Amino acid sequence: MMGRLPPGGASISNGVGDSIAPEHTGNDDRSQERLGRVCNDYRLEVDVASIMEDFEDLKIKIKTPEGTPNVAAREDIKISDSAPIVRGVDGERGVGELVSRRWSWPGQGGRPVYNFRSEGREFSSGRCLILADGFYEFTEPQPGQKRKTKWLFTLKGHDWFCIAGIWRTAPSGEAWTMLTMEPGEDVAPYHHRQIIPLTRDQWADWLDPSVPAKDVLRALPKGSLPVTRVFPAAEPALL
Repeated sequence: MMGRLPPGGASISNGVGDSIAPEHTGNDDRSQERLGRVCNDYRLEVDVASIMEDFEDLKIKIKTPEGTPNVAAREDIKISDSAPIVRGVDGERGVGELVSRRWSWPGQGGRPVYNFRSEGREFSSGRCLILADGFYEFTEPQPGQKRKTKWLFTLKGHDWFCIAGIWRTAPSGEAWTMLTMEPGEDVAPYHHRQIIPLTRDQWADWLDPSVPAKDVLRALPKGSLPVTRVFPAAEPALL
């Protein structure tokens, strides 16, 4: 089982050896106000048996130290919900632990740190994969609507995928957050930041802290993230 992190949480470096406190570099009080909400809702409707089978096909051994989590199909997983992640195991490439943990830890003023800027940081420990089959972004309401417009992004060629994250030990227990970056061409029309979906060939590298973060965390080519408007539902085409 992966060793516990130091009391300060995930070991995060800016690449020149300076330690950075997670609460001050993610969506803390200042950055949340400046950036707005990036991803605060995602989807996972794939069963755990399919997830385990796909990791096995990639020669990634998945351990379940707390037993196989009950991964119920959920159309909306939101901040502070508990959800499945796969975290790396110290000194073992191609091995991960499947556990269920809370999305977000408390930052300054108690506000949840649910997104975390990735730029210029190495993430030398505490890496994890967040299991998803879609994520949502929100834009201004459509004419005649009061609620914001909701868009679902999926990953082309994948029934489900992983999102790059980190986990740490907080006073309330272990928790995780999603990493963010400048948006790629698919997300840019909807938001000025994005989370980082990883394709199957990137999963083992992200779990391995010896692989530089910059070699894994990058925007996908245009067309990789098909988008569908889910609210308000698009009008059906007339025959």
